[in-house]
Amino acid sequence: MAYSIALLGVLGRPPTLWTLAIAQAVLAAILSRLFSMPRWWQFIHLEFVPAIVLALQLALPPWLYAAGFLLLALVYWSSFRTRVPLFLSNRITVHRLAAWLPDTPNLRVLDLGSGTGSFVRRLARLRPDWQIDGAETAPAPWLLSRWLAHRQPNAQLVRQDFWQLDLGDYDLIYAFLSPAPMTALWQKASREMKPGALLISNSFPVPGRQPDELVSVGDRRGTCLFCYRAPAGNRRNRKKDIHRN
Repeated sequence: MAYSIALLGVLGRPPTLWTLAIAQAVLAAILSRLFSMPRWWQFIHLEFVPAIVLALQLALPPWLYAAGFLLLALVYWSSFRTRVPLFLSNRITVHRLAAWLPDTPNLRVLDLGSGTGSFVRRLARLRPDWQIDGAETAPAPWLLSRWLAHRQPNAQLVRQDFWQLDLGDYDLIYAFLSPAPMTALWQKASREMKPGALLISNSFPVPGRQPDELVSVGDRRGTCLFCYRAPAGNRRNRKKDIHRN
């Protein structure tokens, strides 16, 4: 009500529904900026209320909302809990990483939160001598990834929470998640990964820890890969140590 009265004083006439919706969206975006929320929240705030007004004016049937909710749930699944959205690794990133890694045969690679399997499939094609696994919990991306990778024998996609997986059997762990889980992920990796194994995070560093190496991808979004080597004191026996050539 106070917001409507303020707009009335500015405009000199009662604000329309669309005026209120747009003003509310702009105010929410500005506040999210002032409170240092992630930048993508500003776009959500700008779109949310106008989208509701538009949907009400279109008088869409109720089943359409239920179908939309179900589709979003199948795609994003537990993102509300993990705060990890669906990020897809682009082709340039996978090629850059494959070129940077040493030419060591029989490596085992795990993609945490593999989504539609874009990273797994591309790296499996580039390195047919490696075993590339992916773990994803959201049903829709996982089903799509299984179907797209069904002809690649060295690619395996499982529907599983990667927090429940043992990382000790892998030489390389790849993650394109969000800032939220990075501290906990490094703690898990430090406990479980074999000495010398690599944790490579796309775009999101581990807070409070300097990466052992930083790889610039050189794509349009300026992607950086933060590379962390598992400490020598891990409980796992040493099998392979990835060294750069």
